[in-house]
Amino acid sequence: MLYRENGQFKSSYRSDQQIFPILQDRWFVAALLVVAFAVVPLGASEYFLQAVFIPFLILALAAIGLNVLVGYCGQISIGSGAFMAVGAYAAWNFGVRIPALPLVVQILLGGVLAMVAGVVFGVPSLRIRGLYLAVTTLAAQFFMDWAFLRIPYLTNNSTSGNVSVPALEAFGLPVETPAQKYLFVLCFVVVIGVLTKNLVRGAIGRQWMAIRDMDVAAAVIGIRPVYAKLTAFAVSSFIIGVAGALWAYIHLGSWEPLAFDLNRSLELLFIIIIGGLGSVIGSFFGAAFMVLVPILLTNVPHLVGFSLPVDLAAHINHMVFGFLIVFFLIVEPHGLARLWSIAKEKLRIWPFPH
Repeated sequence: MLYRENGQFKSSYRSDQQIFPILQDRWFVAALLVVAFAVVPLGASEYFLQAVFIPFLILALAAIGLNVLVGYCGQISIGSGAFMAVGAYAAWNFGVRIPALPLVVQILLGGVLAMVAGVVFGVPSLRIRGLYLAVTTLAAQFFMDWAFLRIPYLTNNSTSGNVSVPALEAFGLPVETPAQKYLFVLCFVVVIGVLTKNLVRGAIGRQWMAIRDMDVAAAVIGIRPVYAKLTAFAVSSFIIGVAGALWAYIHLGSWEPLAFDLNRSLELLFIIIIGGLGSVIGSFFGAAFMVLVPILLTNVPHLVGFSLPVDLAAHINHMVFGFLIVFFLIVEPHGLARLWSIAKEKLRIWPFPH
């Protein structure tokens, strides 16, 4: 009986078009933000901050970017790891060549260059679609892997492509401890997540979804496919580039091109498929699944008293993890976000059956 909207009247278009029109949802989100900003940094251990929360937030941010392109606009991409690499190396190059540049500006500029790369590789989407477009984005992945290994200027003449970031500082405050890094990443995720949610609810988001559902019909009613597809590539690549810079600066500290290889692209694709295509909150569900399940699979045998060889445990983890992915896709093809939506609808009409 707690999740009801009886008596919650809307007296203006502004109130009717809120992101969270139900009061209980707004209170839940407010409480969640309080926990995220106040409780987690103070109560979580360094291990959980470094190994769980920070990777979860950055992967969720990258998944939001990929969901804009794949989930909302329907353009298949398996080269998101390449755009993460562009964001990471571009931000690092700005920091090396302009030392006075603020950290936040470096990261945003990395996203801008990733956006440019995304638009360049998104041009073929104007003529091809489906599997052919996926192969084009895969070419972007291979090209970026080659570029950051073979072009010395991009890595400041590092022969292996390995680079490191110096001590981080934002707005005069250090970003060194796990709690400080967590809060720094959380601010990016909250701001970009809210902006993306508003974007997909607006006119451009409706254009993306029209292109996804049937691009010919969308063109007939006046939507420009060129504009819609390239803006989807631009917004998606910008967010993924920012996530790549955060992954490199905050989570890794020192990295090489293999940190953003094809496995990273496939991981992000699995995240949005498991979490739910065309859903911002599904990106968080998928990232949580991708981060937490391997940790649980690694620690459960020790908790129940089993001692497995390291190599056998690694193979079992891969097998069980793959099985869980297939299981979730069979049980709910629309992802975990759909299960969340069904649960909310059941609460709204409980105790009535329909």
